[in-house]
This record gives sequence, C-alpha cells and structure tokens, in this order.
Amino acid sequence: MTRSLRLVTAALTASAALLLTACGSGGGDSDASDKIEGADGGGAKASASASPGSKPDGSDRPEIKLPGSFRMDFVTWTNSDPKLQAILDDGKEQLRGDHAAIIDGDADAAYVKFYNSGASLQGSRKWIKQYVDDDLTLVGKMRISDPKVEINDSGEGVLFYCVDEGKAFTKNRKTGEKRGTPPGDDPRLLYRTMLHKSADGVWQTTRSQTERGGC
Repeated sequence: MTRSLRLVTAALTASAALLLTACGSGGGDSDASDKIEGADGGGAKASASASPGSKPDGSDRPEIKLPGSFRMDFVTWTNSDPKLQAILDDGKEQLRGDHAAIIDGDADAAYVKFYNSGASLQGSRKWIKQYVDDDLTLVGKMRISDPKVEINDSGEGVLFYCVDEGKAFTKNRKTGEKRGTPPGDDPRLLYRTMLHKSADGVWQTTRSQTERGGC
C-alpha cells in the first residue's frame, strides 16, 4: 500500500525543518483487539453517513465510516490547545476519508472534497483512482502516531505524523488476492501536510507529502 510522493512547496519544506523531530512508529498498538473483522471476507464498503456531525464552530462534517475489515488506529492524537486539536481532528478525518474512498471505490466522494482542497484534492483523487482502476480495496489495520502540529506565521496549519502500514493490505475485489508492503521496504511513512482553515471553519489539507522510511 503506497501513497505516491506529492507536491512539496518551499513553505512546507521550511515547516518541515521546524517540526521534524522524533517522529517514529512508537511502541505497540493501542489496547484495541488485533482482530480485523471480515479481513478475509468480501470487499465490505465504507460509507459516509447522510447525517453530518456538528462541530462547535458551526460547520457540519460528514460522518466517515470504515468497515470492520479495515481499521485505522490513531494513537496519542490529542493536544491541550483547542486550536491545535481542531487541526488534528480535521487532519485525521482527511486521512480516514481518503482511505474510505478507496474502499467505497469513489475518487469523487464528497468527503474527499470536504477535507481536501487545491493540490491535495487533486493528488488525493489521483491516488484513490489508482486503486479504483485496479479494482482494489483495503483490509487490515494501520497505526497513525506521533503527530506534530503547529500554526505557522501565515496562519496555516502544519501537521506531521507517522503511518505504519505493516498490517495493512490491498485486496483484489475479484480474486481476493492480498498484498502488503513489499519485502525490504519500510512499512512506515512520514506524512507532512499543510492545512488552511476554510470560511466554514474546516481545516482542509492543501498540500501533502509522504516519505517512506521517514519515521
């Protein structure tokens, strides 16, 4: 499971120098059970509920649901600063939405556009479409940890985090064949993202880069 390298801007690179500290895969998984419901079954689909969830800022977020066959564990995804926590919350949903769209087989899913804009929206749709065109879904689990977040001098959110894909797999919807990270490749990826707060109060991801082995 690989996310292609995305566009990196000078601003993102500069922010990387500030935030690239101890971003590793960390220790063991969270307390949740390792069992992945339906991982060997059919291609269960994710769904975004028609009933949006309301946030304190007044904007409505689509509810993104993942099937039991694919789990995303967000570890220590909290911050004592409410402004930074808002970035973490929307950054989390952006990542969940991109993966849910693969399972739904829909690169144009409304929740993808809700949490992405600009270069990130274009990149996410292209990335998702690669899986859809190859008739692949996702099974297993991912561990997302070590978030580093700040608001820079331009008012943009900067969010780094690590994703461990070691227990995540693509699955062919027709043949059932599963594939994971190729042998010899590091299953951990460093995500570097920038977010802009929309007029509706949503922190949309605008630019994104991944680096395999960066954690």
